[in-house]
Amino acid sequence: MVPSFLSSVYWFGKYLRLCFITAGLTSQFTDLDNGNTTIHFWGPDPTKPTSGKPPLVLIHGFGPIPTWQWRTQVQYFAPKFDVYVPELVFFGSSTTRLGDRSEQFQADAVAGLMEKIGVEKYSVLGTSYGGFVAYNVAKRWGERVDKVVIASSATNMRLRDGVELLKRAKVEKIQELFLPTTVKQLRTLLSLTVYQLPEFVPYSLLYDMIRRLFYDNRKEKSELFDGLTIGRDDEAKVVPLDKEVLLVWGDHDQIFPIELTIELKQLLGKKVKLEVIKEASHLPQIEKADEFNKIVNNFLRE
Repeated sequence: MVPSFLSSVYWFGKYLRLCFITAGLTSQFTDLDNGNTTIHFWGPDPTKPTSGKPPLVLIHGFGPIPTWQWRTQVQYFAPKFDVYVPELVFFGSSTTRLGDRSEQFQADAVAGLMEKIGVEKYSVLGTSYGGFVAYNVAKRWGERVDKVVIASSATNMRLRDGVELLKRAKVEKIQELFLPTTVKQLRTLLSLTVYQLPEFVPYSLLYDMIRRLFYDNRKEKSELFDGLTIGRDDEAKVVPLDKEVLLVWGDHDQIFPIELTIELKQLLGKKVKLEVIKEASHLPQIEKADEFNKIVNNFLRE
């Protein structure tokens, strides 16, 4: 591994953390399940008076910790909302001694966190794996959820959709795609999640990214894929949500193709809107941050 003082990945991670701090968020921990589960999250300073702004929970996907995934959203939304950014269990410093590895468990952990810190009602925004979690928060804790934003996350995924994804990635197991251990695997992941990948990315940079961003809790993260209930068979198990829902997708998403989104819009109920961002893939919140943020803000502010 590149020494920290020479690592651009290390220093960029420090910069991202600083962006959260300057947006007014502080690093906090909360215990759940009688101390069996510990959640690390970023949120408004609890020592200061409440702002009265509407609460918004940002739920990250697989990959690096949320400072890497939500930087522009935190900076954009923090002046308008009380923003909370939990690290899902086994990402960053969140952990559990319990054996459940399902997306429902992650959803209960997020909802339990918000209940524990005294936030009675909030909107949720989840991307990719975090969209699975956000959907389950809204389904299981609906009385506490105001509006729902699901980005790049096909909760209607079937077994055959997972098989097709493995074919596109040319891997045998989904862990080989989302938990890369080689530069070749990371290049494959980036090619499927980024619309315009630079023609040349230094090998040393990619190797440093693997070591610093994908190596923590690998065993437990692999178990999270095994614990997923979505995509287990060829039936889309989607329960309509009786609340306003926004779907945001990149038109070139190669993880969850746009066709899945169109079907998902029909399955989720009558209060669903779909916004497609052009020239974006699986990470529209990063690739087209300004457009993504405005779309979400307009929906939440309606």
